[in-house]
Amino acid sequence: MDDLASSGEVITQTLKELDTINRLLGGNQVTTNGLNLLGHDTQKPLVIADMGCGGGDMLKLVAKWALKKGVEVELIGFDANPHIIAYAQENCASFNNIRFEVEDIFSSSFKERTFDIILCTLFTHHFTEGHLVSMFKQFKSQATKGVVINDLHRHWLAYYSIKLLTQVFSKSEMVKNDGPLSVKRAFIKSELHALLKAANIEAKHLSWQWAFRWQLVF
Repeated sequence: MDDLASSGEVITQTLKELDTINRLLGGNQVTTNGLNLLGHDTQKPLVIADMGCGGGDMLKLVAKWALKKGVEVELIGFDANPHIIAYAQENCASFNNIRFEVEDIFSSSFKERTFDIILCTLFTHHFTEGHLVSMFKQFKSQATKGVVINDLHRHWLAYYSIKLLTQVFSKSEMVKNDGPLSVKRAFIKSELHALLKAANIEAKHLSWQWAFRWQLVF
């Protein structure tokens, strides 16, 4: 998934399978529950940015969350791969409050943009420690209400479980490779604390969630 040239059926199959995995294992709720921790104001639209938005399935859930809460939202998904954005636009075509942009979120022009809330779901484990410290600082300055990070817990049981599940059920070679690799690149709690300390950020909330997820709000 880190290859920005990836396109075609491999992307479509991979994004569909990732949505199914996250939905069945309950990992998506870590993000929407994080939104509850930040609170919401029903007096004006809440602008929420999803970094590394993939196929847009998380923004669909956020749109449904907002409808239940009676909150008006403007949802923007960002990804650097234009083929992924094209899929997301088609996938979310029925939602008039969701839009997508192909964007380098580390560009100087993007850093000048602000949002109410920034979401990162299974996004941060793709980056090095140095990039993450800079990213945390950047997102902290860009999000007026807060940042919700939903990412993986590096654990042997999570690694072998996802390796078995993908080998048995997946039709995507990318999922079979990237699933276990993502767990290897994931975090233990002390590493998240170290990243926050290096970025000079105090977390509002950090907790372990099923299935092998970290919920970080700052």
